[in-house]
Amino acid sequence: TGKIDKKAELDRNKYFGEGITFLNDKIYQLTWQTKVGFIYDAKTFRPLGQFPIPVKEGWGMTTDGTHLIMSDGTSNISYVDPATFRLARVIGVTDNNGPVSNINELEMIGGFIYANQWQTNYILKIDTASGKVVGRLDLDGLYTAERNKYAASDTMNGIAFDSTTGKVYITGKLWPDIYEIKFSL
Repeated sequence: TGKIDKKAELDRNKYFGEGITFLNDKIYQLTWQTKVGFIYDAKTFRPLGQFPIPVKEGWGMTTDGTHLIMSDGTSNISYVDPATFRLARVIGVTDNNGPVSNINELEMIGGFIYANQWQTNYILKIDTASGKVVGRLDLDGLYTAERNKYAASDTMNGIAFDSTTGKVYITGKLWPDIYEIKFSL
C-alpha cells in the first residue's frame, strides 16, 4: 500500500541516513559522513546499538548472509564482519575501462552485487569474486519519466530486493514513484 508500518528516526541535526540491510534479525543502517552506524531490532525497530563504519563514508549496504557489504562512493566494495565491524576483505569494481567509481546503493541478488552508480541511471551487476562488472542496466527512460512528472526529481538512487517474492524495486532522489522491475538475473 505504501503506508508506513514502522519507522526509526535519526537525529537530523547529527546524521544523514544512508544504506540499510537486514542480517540475523537486525537492521544495520549507515550514516553518510559521521562514521557511525546504527543497529535495530528487525521486528520492532527498537534501537540496539551503534557501530563504527570502517570505510571512508557510508553509502550503500547489503549482505551475503555472513558479512555486511558496504560502498563508500569509491570503486571499492568492503566486506565487514558484523561481530567486530572490522574489514574482512575489499574488492575493487572494474569494467573494461578500469576502476568504476561512485559505487552507491547495493543489493545482493542471485549471488551478484547489483549497484547503482551514483549520478548515473545505471545499475551494475558485479561479480563478487573478481569485482568485474558483468552487466549494466540503463534506466535513463525511467529517470526521464520521473523528471517529466516532477522537475525536482534527481539521480536514481535506490535498489531493493524482496527475497521472498524475487521482486526488485528501484527509485531515485525525490522521485514520486517506486518501480518494480524485472531483468534477467
